[in-house]
Amino acid sequence: MTLDNKQGLTYKLSQAEGPSNSSLSVDTSNAFGNPVFQFGQPREPKAMSGEISRASDIVPSRVAKIKVIGVGGGGSNAVNRMIASELSGVEFWAVNTDAQALAQSAAPKRLQIGQKLTRGLGAGGNPAIGQKAAEESRDEIAAALDNSDLVFITAGMGGGTGTGAAAVVAEAAKEVGALTVGVITKPFMFEGRRRTNQAEEGIAALQSRVDTLIVIPNDRLLSVINEQTPVQEAFRAADDILRQGVQGISDIITIPGLVNVDFA
Repeated sequence: MTLDNKQGLTYKLSQAEGPSNSSLSVDTSNAFGNPVFQFGQPREPKAMSGEISRASDIVPSRVAKIKVIGVGGGGSNAVNRMIASELSGVEFWAVNTDAQALAQSAAPKRLQIGQKLTRGLGAGGNPAIGQKAAEESRDEIAAALDNSDLVFITAGMGGGTGTGAAAVVAEAAKEVGALTVGVITKPFMFEGRRRTNQAEEGIAALQSRVDTLIVIPNDRLLSVINEQTPVQEAFRAADDILRQGVQGISDIITIPGLVNVDFA
């Protein structure tokens, strides 16, 4: 051990083996009169860049692309209610064989299907016509659904276009890789046995082509609305139930909450 007291104290500790030495220097010349210990050679402080990520450095995640497809008259009416309620974060489409009804839709994106088959005059309450119309326009439907992550298909079952075309739209949605959810209504009993039977067939066809199917029996509304309610008001209530079904799911994904739900 050597002692050099000219500038400070230097202690040299020799190891039993090996040529390397470790040194501890004490500098007594600082202005505060306190020794400053330095191990080995002084080092420049390292920058902290890269260790802590700033908010501006975080790469934002891709927002899930959600589309709501209203098929037929009932589905298009439900889309109109969703738009009126300012449902956000989704892309609305109205799909119909009836050109006049389509022109009155509030949906920013509209698709007339089966132009050659129906000439814009609707399906006449025949699901077979609705299905053929959708198959005629299958390429246009696929293009409308491209780049979708989640697709809601909403329709009022029992008529022609919604009942027949909804399953074709669901097939196209699955082909583009989208999670597909059907939100549909069953007709009121007062609409007749024929529409009820057609609705059951349409529901069975749709159920095998979607990931999830939400079926809303319109007759259940009769327990919460007045018996004297006009027919048109009853249908508006059914449309609003469709809106609630879609909005309840889409809001979970699009609106940040206390516990956020990942789309995946």
